[in-house]
Amino acid sequence: MAIRNIREIGDEVLNKKCREVTEMTPRIQELIGDMLETMYEANGVGLAAPQVGILKRIVVIDTTGEDPHILINPRIVESSGEQTGSEGCLSVPGKCATVTRPNYVKVAALDVNMKEMELEGTELLARAICHELDHLDGHLYVEKAEGPLQDVPSVDEEE
Repeated sequence: MAIRNIREIGDEVLNKKCREVTEMTPRIQELIGDMLETMYEANGVGLAAPQVGILKRIVVIDTTGEDPHILINPRIVESSGEQTGSEGCLSVPGKCATVTRPNYVKVAALDVNMKEMELEGTELLARAICHELDHLDGHLYVEKAEGPLQDVPSVDEEE
């Protein structure tokens, strides 16, 4: 596994729609491993393939630090409720903004064995699912921001 470069806002790849994955290959397996390692190294809770320059419908999410979700060709099949909160992105470093998202989502996807699966999430997991799936269609959270982007507080400022 390797840490990949995270593409940042302004990179054209982040505005492109991703292609579906049709089969699990060694290259896709390697990509998923690299995405997980890259996400953890960057202290993120989610990462989509276009953020590392690959236009494939793959996301990895881990909101707890111990239970990674790997979603291939994910699509939201149900959502409800509403939550408004601060959101950031590894592709928009040092910035955050207020975004409203569903408070509950159910996603249908394929797992690493290309078997159909569903994942339900509320609160942070629901937010992360929506955020990462937006990346697969070429959208960044800044398009949904309610107000200007803010600087992420540094660790010193939070203490």
